[in-house]
Amino acid sequence: MVEISKGFDCQHFIGGTYIPIQSEKSFENINPATEEVIGRVAEGSQEEVDLAVEAAKNAFNNGWKNSKVSERAAILRKIGDLLLEKKEQLAMLETMDTGKPLWLSTNVDIPRAAGSFHFYANFISTMGTDAYPMEVGAVNIVVRRPLGVVGMINPWNLPLLLLCAKLAPCLAMGNTVVLKPARWTPMTATLLGQICKEAGLPDGVINVVNGNGRVVGEALSAHPDIRAIAFTGETSTGKSIMKAGAESLKRFSFELGGKNPNIIFEDCDLDTVIDTTLRSSFINQGAVCLCGSRIYVQRSIYEEFMQRFVARTKEQIVGDPMQPNTNIGALISKQHYERVLEYIELARAEGGTIETGGKRAEGQGKGYYVEPTIISGLDKSCRVTNEEIFGPVVTVQPFDTEEEVIQYANDTHYGLSASVWTKDSSRGLRVAHQIEAGTTWVNTWFLRDPRTPYGGEKQSGIGRQGGMFSLDFYSEVSTICVKY
Repeated sequence: MVEISKGFDCQHFIGGTYIPIQSEKSFENINPATEEVIGRVAEGSQEEVDLAVEAAKNAFNNGWKNSKVSERAAILRKIGDLLLEKKEQLAMLETMDTGKPLWLSTNVDIPRAAGSFHFYANFISTMGTDAYPMEVGAVNIVVRRPLGVVGMINPWNLPLLLLCAKLAPCLAMGNTVVLKPARWTPMTATLLGQICKEAGLPDGVINVVNGNGRVVGEALSAHPDIRAIAFTGETSTGKSIMKAGAESLKRFSFELGGKNPNIIFEDCDLDTVIDTTLRSSFINQGAVCLCGSRIYVQRSIYEEFMQRFVARTKEQIVGDPMQPNTNIGALISKQHYERVLEYIELARAEGGTIETGGKRAEGQGKGYYVEPTIISGLDKSCRVTNEEIFGPVVTVQPFDTEEEVIQYANDTHYGLSASVWTKDSSRGLRVAHQIEAGTTWVNTWFLRDPRTPYGGEKQSGIGRQGGMFSLDFYSEVSTICVKY
């Protein structure tokens, strides 16, 4: 087993075997909290993608597509068990790769990743088949068959969690996979290959090709033998993937960007709102697609909210992600760190007031640390209010009426999620029905039932995942009509 305290080299995993790294085709993996090199990563190309797709096709045709539901369920359940068994190791790798606090990786990322496999193991074990009798003496039977080879392009913010949310239902339906981890976060995906093999997954069913998105990602998207692409990431990247895959008419499942509104009415439970808004603003360094980065507060409680929210934000501990009391760790890379700071400077230029934060966190040596930042005084026309920053930065704006805040919330090309805070249940439902978002929470945030559809409206995504919605995407649904 690798010495995880120092990281390890991330090889391609193709056909059930790790491929030795060639030094001239590799790059350094950097720990964003320390800026230290923690290993080398294989740099994939069209050649490795072709090999992985061929391995996936062979595994699909040589048994996996015809495997029994009970067989697949047992393997999925074992993968979930092994993820929990190796939770401490996986959490350490995730934190070293991402810079997020170790307690977050341990208590959220890894358990939720394992939960996806356990959920779909149970789900497919109880799934039935629809039948539609006809008066003319016939019956229509609806059947689901696997697609074949699926390409997955993974993000860097919740690497293992979001990967498993896609991988579990894809394998459950009998598909095979070629996966490209995010360039900055390859370690848990690399170890996942070994875990899947240990759980009994046949060689070639899952393949991992590391590398640059513009090379490996484009090769996956354009490959004629890949039937579908599942992608989580930035909206402009999703558009590029769609263009590359258009020639072969692939199907796409996209979870893209978000600029999510957090709507706080004067009759809310303000204590709960403050606690939850801290989480929804700054957890995972603000790098969660569902974070509430546009905060709208009814004017009558605006001053009290701001006073308490700013005070609590100043108490947040930014620093070493290995320490148990750290609230906010490092940003993913120097490039992203500089991008977030540029947005904060843009906010100043646009006339915003930095209520707290707004700079590199003090007391840190190396590493990409930014203070949690609250900005007021910006209107809806400002870029900082409209563009996804994906860092610990939020804007706060007062509103007067329900109609006004609904207009604010929907005035965006995104539509991933929203949250509404009020003790008036009628108002909560009424406003939620009018919000243009794939998920709207009322008096809560980040509460997910894996049976329900999840995805975005407008430029926040295409399709839905969760429960049967995921299985429909990863299958061909056919009708067999029998006359008797």
